[in-house]
Amino acid sequence: MGYGGTYDDAGQAIGNSGDDGIDGIIKEDRLGLDVVYIQAKRWEGPVGRPIVQAFTGSLEGNRARKGVLITTSRFTEEAKEYVKRIEKRIVLIDGKTLAELMIDYNIGVYKKAEYIVKSIDSDYFDAE
Repeated sequence: MGYGGTYDDAGQAIGNSGDDGIDGIIKEDRLGLDVVYIQAKRWEGPVGRPIVQAFTGSLEGNRARKGVLITTSRFTEEAKEYVKRIEKRIVLIDGKTLAELMIDYNIGVYKKAEYIVKSIDSDYFDAE
């Protein structure tokens, strides 16, 4: 998505036990002057406000101002309203949006079919 300069330098996966609720870090610019913290949830049901609040706490623990919380599921209205009210900038990406971003940026997808649409060239028939 254009973050951090090179593909290899743009981010870092750190999700392990003891990761303080942070799964990854993305450099916002080539110099790494600002970073975005990531948490990803593979979830069956909707992700609620308590999960978002816990992520907010993880950001605070890292003195971070920005975060992205990604789920393969969806977020409750309560969770969406919560991120609108807090000072920290948190973007919520649900499963539908994640799939759209994956398609837009060709991540984890492949081209299955390609179609060519043709039109009649009316100038061809006007030639003498």
